[in-house]
This record gives sequence, structure tokens and C-alpha cells, in this order.
Amino acid sequence: MDGGETSRRAVRSHDSRLPTLLLLSVVAAALIGAVALMWHTIDAERAQRAQSTRNNAVLVAVRDIMRTATNAETGQRGYLITLDRRYLAPYVAAREQYRPNIGRLRQLIGNEATPRQRDLLDEIETLNAAKFAELEDSVGLIATGNVLDARREVLTDQGQDVMERLRRAVAELEQFEASALETSSARAEAAEARIVPMLGGLLLLILITLGLGLMQVIRAANAEARAEGAAELALARDQAALLARELNHRVKNLFAVVLAIVKMTGRGAPAETGAVVDRIAERINALLNAHEVTQGTSHNRSARLADLVETALRPYRSDDHPATIDGPLVDLPERAVVPLGLVFHELTTNAVKYGAWSQPGGAVAVEWDLAEARLQLQWREWAPGATDAVQPEPSHRGFGSTLIDGSARQLGGTIDRRFTPAGVIVRIDLPLGA
Repeated sequence: MDGGETSRRAVRSHDSRLPTLLLLSVVAAALIGAVALMWHTIDAERAQRAQSTRNNAVLVAVRDIMRTATNAETGQRGYLITLDRRYLAPYVAAREQYRPNIGRLRQLIGNEATPRQRDLLDEIETLNAAKFAELEDSVGLIATGNVLDARREVLTDQGQDVMERLRRAVAELEQFEASALETSSARAEAAEARIVPMLGGLLLLILITLGLGLMQVIRAANAEARAEGAAELALARDQAALLARELNHRVKNLFAVVLAIVKMTGRGAPAETGAVVDRIAERINALLNAHEVTQGTSHNRSARLADLVETALRPYRSDDHPATIDGPLVDLPERAVVPLGLVFHELTTNAVKYGAWSQPGGAVAVEWDLAEARLQLQWREWAPGATDAVQPEPSHRGFGSTLIDGSARQLGGTIDRRFTPAGVIVRIDLPLGA
């Protein structure tokens, strides 16, 4: 009898864990997809930088070709007018440069050139050769004393026609490169634009999974309590707590895996890419901190506003970087903890990098009040010796600003920022409900 009851209990425990494992599998798949999207974005930015470098090199080579033709013509004209061979210096230098310039242009464009680009390269090379041949004939006539013949040759439309055709070919080739650069930039911008909704969807999925997991834990605990009766209620609660700790541990492990993947992805990458990877890692770490505040441990289970603010400020707070926190006790609803944790992380990071805490003596003050189920919070920064004159908001809006505005919309409130020489002042007004 006891053996059969133990077997049924083990089956029920296995059945209760299966939905939790399925939920965690969905979260893991979503996190892996997010990392893949981040890598795709970084790769698109790297390709765009390479394309930009190549396009700039091609444009410089094209302009060098046009400049050598113009310089050569200038030297030839000076020699014709003055009969002084010193004026031939630009012509001689350009004659030595134009063939290497064309070779360099062909090498930069490479095998990826379109048929029209190859035709333009051939045309530019032919026109350059024709122009320098015409210049060499006139210079030769002047050198042998046939100045009148040289002037008659210059006054014909042949040289002008060659230069006009050369300018048109160069302009069309420049247009090809400008179009390729614009296409590459648009592709990189599209990849960056996909990150924000992806992270928002990932955050929503994690929150839903945590909620469903908690429901599953409670359901399992209730089932155990009903099956075992009042005498085994304590055992059922222990099992529920164990499942909750297991769920919390697995979610934190998933965050750790994602952080490790992001940092490994950025290892050995260029400096610009490393900065992007660091910002992504910081924001994932902020999600983890917000999760730990909501879940806590058996000794410190809390979702209070003061704990959330303290968690964001603690790594940077010191005697040189003081901070004051003041406000009544506010228990945050579950839906508000993670978005506000991300907001406080962004504000703290900005204070350290650009704001009051970027220099010794700067201070941060966080104050709030609760009136009619609405939270009214003010984040204020002071830099030493600064005034409170209003400054215009920076024209550049990064991902941090987008994240703060998105959090305000998600919570149904407002987050207003005012920039002064002393530092930023942020006012948050959010409905917290009953």
C-alpha cells in the first residue's frame, strides 16, 4: 500500500514538472533567437563599415584619376602660353600617376563589378589614354618649335570632348558607389531596428513564463495539499518552495548563459563592436538584477521600490559619488518591477558615463511619493559648480532613450527628462493600481 502511494506521488510530481520544463524550453529558444539576432545586427554593422571603407577608397581613386587629367592639362596649357618648361611639372607628374591610379581603381572594384561598371572602367582608361596622347602631341610640337601647330591642335574640340566624356564616366561610376553605400547603410539600419521589438518581445515572454511557472508551482502545491491532506500540508509547501527555487535557479542560469554567449561573441571583435556587446550585456544584467529583486531568496523576498533603486545605485555609490534615497514604502506590482529596473539601470549608467557621477563630487538624489495609487518619482543629478539653466535635449536618441520611452508606454505612465548643466532631472509618473 505504501509502495503504491509512493509510486503515484512520484508520477504526480513528474507530471507537475513537465509544463515547467516546457516553459523553460520556450524561454531558452527565445533567448537563443535573441542572441542570434544580436549577432546578425553586429555582423550587418561590420559589413556596412567594410562597405563604407571600400566605397570611400573607390571614390578617392576616381577623383585622383580626374585630378591627374586636369593637372596634366593645366601643365600643358602653362607650357603653351609661356614656353617655359617649368610649367610642365604638373603634366609630367600626372603622366606618371594616371596608369597606377587606374590599376588601383580596378583592384578596389575587383571581380564584384557589374557589367556597366566594367564598361565605365574601360571607358575611363581609354579616355585617359586619349587625353594624355593628345597632350603629349601638343607638348612635342611645342618642344620642336611648332608652336602655331600646337595652338591649332589645342583650339580644336577634340581635347574638350575627351574631358567632357571623362567627367561623365567618372560621375556615373561615383553614382554607382554612392548607391552601394546607401544600400549597405539601409541594411544595417534595418538590422538595428529589429533589436528593440525583439528585446521587448523577449522581456514579455520571460514575464509570461515566470507568471505561468508560478501558477504551475501553486497548482502543484495545491494538488499535493489536497492529495496528502492536512497532515502532509507542510511537506506540500516544501515541495512548492523547491519548485519555485528550481524555476528561479533555471531562469538565472538562462540569463548567465545568454551573458556568456554575448561576451564570447564580442571577444576579439573590433572596438566599436565590443562597445555594442558591452551595452547589450549590461542591459541583460539589468534584467537579471530586476528578476532577483522580484524573486529574492528565502531570506530576502521583496519587490519594493527602495530595493529596486538601491540595487541599481549600489555598484557605483561611494563617498565621491553620494546618493540619497527618500520616499515612503511602496510595494511595486509585478508588471512594473522589470521595466522600472531597466529604467534605473539606464539612468545610473548615464550618470556614471556622462552625468553627475562622471566627476568627483557629483551627487544623485531619488525621491518619490505615492498619492491616489500613482507613483511620482524624481531622479535628480548635481555636478559641482553647475547651474540649473535648462538645456535642449540631445539630438541623438540612443537605445537607452528608446527603452525608457517604451517602459513608460508599457506601464501606462509618463517619463519626462529635463537637461541642465548640473545634470539630468527625470520625473516619473506611473499608475500602480490597487
